[in-house]
Amino acid sequence: MAGAVIVGAGPGIGQAVALRFAREGLPVGLVARSGATAEAVAGAVRRIGGKVAVRTADSTDEQALRAALDGLAEELGQPDVLVYNAALIRPDAVGKSSAREQLDAWAVNVVGALTAAAHVAPGMAERGRGTVLVTGGMPEPKPEYVSLSLGKAGVRTLVTLLDQTYGAAGVHAASVTVAGAVAPGTAFDPDDIAEHYWRLHTQPRGAWEQEVVHGG
Repeated sequence: MAGAVIVGAGPGIGQAVALRFAREGLPVGLVARSGATAEAVAGAVRRIGGKVAVRTADSTDEQALRAALDGLAEELGQPDVLVYNAALIRPDAVGKSSAREQLDAWAVNVVGALTAAAHVAPGMAERGRGTVLVTGGMPEPKPEYVSLSLGKAGVRTLVTLLDQTYGAAGVHAASVTVAGAVAPGTAFDPDDIAEHYWRLHTQPRGAWEQEVVHGG
């Protein structure tokens, strides 16, 4: 069975999604900027008997990200699922961040997702199946989170573009919009949120959703 690749595989949603897919028997590939972070998630997957592989890459480094995805494909096989969970979350009111800071946030929140999707989706389309899921947020823009609001609006547009490009070939593109702070034991428990990713991956083609909002 082809597996899942998670870019932005840290504690919280990344780990919960990795465990959710591993429990279904899928091998899991993890990409994180920090090797220690990725190995911590890998350890959790191994403890439940899951097969896992790890690569380190900054999602804004195109060459490194593509190399990490290629390395995981060589080790685990071409993925049936790509989850992009990387994000730069910081408060920044209008005019309070420099243009460079806004571009850096956009690179993580949107461009990294585009790079990853464009790298794996064509192969999915050739095989006639696949799922690309992006972690979203900010159901409504908030003036105290300008870069994140812009980035999550970009994610919605990206999902639409991916659907228009690859949907007819069998690739399901969707976002999971998380409308609150993720924390275990709350209405935004990562294990509960991870269920959306599995459900979207297993949706029949005639019932595909492009966005699921976890509102707590």
